[in-house]
Amino acid sequence: MVKQLKVGVIGAGMISDFHLQSYKRNARVELVGVFDLSMERATEKAGRFGVRKVFGSLDALLEDPEIEAVSICTWNNTHAELAVRALQHDKHVLVEKPLAMGYAEALKVRDAAEGKGRVFQVGFVRRFAANSRVLKRFIDDGALGDIYYAKGTCIRRIGNPGGWFSDRSLAGGGPLIDLGVHLIDICWYLMGRPRPVRVTGRTFDPLGNRGHVENLDFYKASDYSADKNEVEDLAAAMITFENGAVLMLDVSFSLHARKNETGIRLYGTRGGAELEPELMLVSEAHNTILNIEPQIDHPTLDFDEAFAAEIDHFVACCLGDGATAAPLEDGLAVMRMLDGVYESARTGREVVFDDDPDGE
Repeated sequence: MVKQLKVGVIGAGMISDFHLQSYKRNARVELVGVFDLSMERATEKAGRFGVRKVFGSLDALLEDPEIEAVSICTWNNTHAELAVRALQHDKHVLVEKPLAMGYAEALKVRDAAEGKGRVFQVGFVRRFAANSRVLKRFIDDGALGDIYYAKGTCIRRIGNPGGWFSDRSLAGGGPLIDLGVHLIDICWYLMGRPRPVRVTGRTFDPLGNRGHVENLDFYKASDYSADKNEVEDLAAAMITFENGAVLMLDVSFSLHARKNETGIRLYGTRGGAELEPELMLVSEAHNTILNIEPQIDHPTLDFDEAFAAEIDHFVACCLGDGATAAPLEDGLAVMRMLDGVYESARTGREVVFDDDPDGE
């Protein structure tokens, strides 16, 4: 008989669909319970995905002895608190990005996880996408050599979802913490996770929500309001690492751009690569530059495929099949870089990290 991991999902918003459908497809999972502040929404998700229990309180879910692991799919401002509470109840934890609202808060999660012996995975879903997995194998085999420059771009011309996404107290920021977290993580991960030493960042907010724009559809949060916005429109940053490599970043919710654009590019001493808009490798042979197009089913990010791979990996780790590829310490490192960008933007000065990331 196949050993099954008994899972509870905390939060029944849009992102929970990717978690729930991925768990449902995994034969090694039993979906035991779901909790949301809206009982109606939790009940609907339970019925759609075959979840056995709908919990009326978070405590009831966490105290249920059946549940061994949880996915945290809530507003950003609750991620750290809920992760700590889940760890205190000896649950394995998969928490959506960002790990916390800031680096200091993220350290509290680390403290709660110490000595627990539980799997803690951060929701860096791009690490698990097929194009990322393929590129990682090429990089590990030396195809790019030493990566010294990376560039991450995610431009939305009118893409502020509004609602809680535009409420700084709930989201922690705008496109930087929502979109930039993925770009920083995947570039840093593929670069070999070098230690960041300096950050320069700028944020801009002259355009706002842009709810007046007509004839162009875009994603809106369930609590969307056309006139509410407290977060940046655009963030741009340069992160320098101890090995001399540099990561450049620009992300926007609102920008007078011709079109939306996502680009992830890495450049090394032996070759280069584009992960987005689709996987491409650049190399040289016989004094000739080669553009190499890998033949794979998912050359660009496919959310269904990537979330399924992420969830399958988390489940396998919880059942004893190895260590997670997106551990808590990586969440801390990315959180520190995000904090650095916001701090540099706030002060107008470069942020230099000391050698002790704990500040002790």
